[in-house]
Amino acid sequence: MINDVKILDTQVLSDNWYVLRKITYEYRKKDGSRQQQSREAYDRGNGATILLYNKAQKTVILTRQFRLPSFINGNESGMLIEACAGLLDQDNPEDCIRRETEEETGYKVTDVRKIFEAYMSPGSVTEILHFFIAEYSKAMKVHEGGGVAHEEENIEVLEMPLQQALELIGNGQIKDGKTIMLLQYIKLHNIL
Repeated sequence: MINDVKILDTQVLSDNWYVLRKITYEYRKKDGSRQQQSREAYDRGNGATILLYNKAQKTVILTRQFRLPSFINGNESGMLIEACAGLLDQDNPEDCIRRETEEETGYKVTDVRKIFEAYMSPGSVTEILHFFIAEYSKAMKVHEGGGVAHEEENIEVLEMPLQQALELIGNGQIKDGKTIMLLQYIKLHNIL
């Protein structure tokens, strides 16, 4: 419906952690008229996420860590249960998710499968997230996980039955969108 977009002005509002820009643009509406708007867009790069699952045990690997934005928005502890994820940096999505999986969970996965891509907050964030799943076994565990010190990560690794993870969605203990999507994907496609 919207095409013929013309960027009129771009201002960097912040580049402290990632880049926040105010962009003024003009686009042609479906009725043919032109409209000018200004919006802010946060560019943190693109990312990847993965859900590890074990068919024999019917379990999944998740993480728990402090997330300041959730704390600011009323999550008393600031802790979120999530699927492993990370920014691509200079890697392709598959290499990124293999690296992040080993750093965060301690598992060195061999066979990852991309299932889809999604924008998680397209009204304000440029990031597209690449979603993966992979089967894991105890033999793939190479260390305890928990993240890397230079990234200031403090991650708890959780292994739980898929059914328990689904119940945590229902009772509000899992509120992370990417994690909910991955758990529902596993359930809907009868992978476990």
